[in-house]
Amino acid sequence: MDSRTEPAEAEPEPAAATRRPSPHSTAARPPLVRELLLVVGLFVVYKVGRQVADGHTAEAFRNANRVWDWERTLHLPGEGSVQGALLHSDTLVHLANTYYATVHFPATVAFLVWMYLRRPVHYVWARRILAAVTAAALALHLTFPLAPPRLLAAAGLVDTGQVYGPTVYGAHPATDEMANQFAAMPSLHFGWALMVAIGLIAATRSRLRWLWLLHPLLTLLVIVGTANHYWLDAIVATALLGIALAVIRLPRGAGAAEARGLVAADETYDEADGAAGNSGGAGGAGEKESAPELVGARR
Repeated sequence: MDSRTEPAEAEPEPAAATRRPSPHSTAARPPLVRELLLVVGLFVVYKVGRQVADGHTAEAFRNANRVWDWERTLHLPGEGSVQGALLHSDTLVHLANTYYATVHFPATVAFLVWMYLRRPVHYVWARRILAAVTAAALALHLTFPLAPPRLLAAAGLVDTGQVYGPTVYGAHPATDEMANQFAAMPSLHFGWALMVAIGLIAATRSRLRWLWLLHPLLTLLVIVGTANHYWLDAIVATALLGIALAVIRLPRGAGAAEARGLVAADETYDEADGAAGNSGGAGGAGEKESAPELVGARR
């Protein structure tokens, strides 16, 4: 009697099957030093540009009256309605002024740092969006100087920063060396806050991520209630951000690659463990599958 047999298939190597992939790829993360220099450089250019745009007092007040009339023509609600609600409480006004003075930059910096460390692809996208919006805002500040409503007599609003404190502006715009008070449109306070919310919603998968929209909503109420901005300042900032988002797209698949990377890695690891266990420690079943098969016999 002779027989012909076929050898069993080779088992996969356990080391290759159980190799855990990295949950967050760092290939897209740009060098830290370069990013710090870039962000600081953009900030310096913006601050210098705002100072260059300063000094157009007469034009800034003419534009302020135009904006005030445009808002009434569009039947937008008066800024005084928001401020009137704040003025019912000295504490509330003080909190609003504090929010305006202290949250704008730290919140945006914290957003960029978190994105850089945890969502590098989203970080590059968000940084480009913020840079584009800020550059467009600077161009508008240079071409359309605008006095804020707290300085416009026709508005009849209270300069809450000067009356209740704290404030980031000097009492007299012409002598204010720290900031250009005639750069009201667009409102970067609102534009940056809205981008922070959109960026975090895009980069996370929590069911509660939509609550980040409370940040721009609160910012809007603060900038209008403290009479630092008109409604149109926020509307123009939203339009600029919308254009930037339409032009600068988030790379396809970035959400799946980053926000759910850890879950995917764990699932892959678990599947690899199961496959390795079935192939290497299945007992009798595994031995039967790997036994030589008798494909032919003759007596």
